[in-house]
Amino acid sequence: MKLLLALVLSAAPCLAADAPLPGANAPEFTLTAQDGKPVSLKGYRGKWVVLYFYPKDFTGGCTLEAHGFEKNLKRFSAAKAVVLGVSVDTAESHKDFCAKEGLSFKLLSDAKAEVSAAYGSLMSDRPLSARNTFLIGPDGTIAKTWLKVTPAGHAEGVLAALAELRRRKAAR
Repeated sequence: MKLLLALVLSAAPCLAADAPLPGANAPEFTLTAQDGKPVSLKGYRGKWVVLYFYPKDFTGGCTLEAHGFEKNLKRFSAAKAVVLGVSVDTAESHKDFCAKEGLSFKLLSDAKAEVSAAYGSLMSDRPLSARNTFLIGPDGTIAKTWLKVTPAGHAEGVLAALAELRRRKAAR
């Protein structure tokens, strides 16, 4: 089993083997958002955080994925969750991307790729963030991960997982 996992991860175009696993503490960070203001993970304690990494502003898959999250923002908010997108693009690029695409959630600039690396979400063959998503619980631990995400329908899948995790937590 370990050999199979190693083979699958070695074929992946990102450092997914370094991705934090469910139950682990989410790596802390402070990054600049599209409005030029710093955003820290610790500022969202007590809420669910959908932290999604994507390769590049203004590209087809990234735009599709961002629109999926934007379309469902009210549902995420009702579930006491925030959506944060991360790429190695600049805050200025994120500002332009949000303006062009009508995005109202925060996009964070990881220009040094340090946070992408901390989450095992840096492509190994290019200096871009890999398309991975982490659902972080209100306590700051990783609740669920999605690696090598397919953009279409992803936001709805995250919402479904969030609903299930909240149901389990409420049943305890």
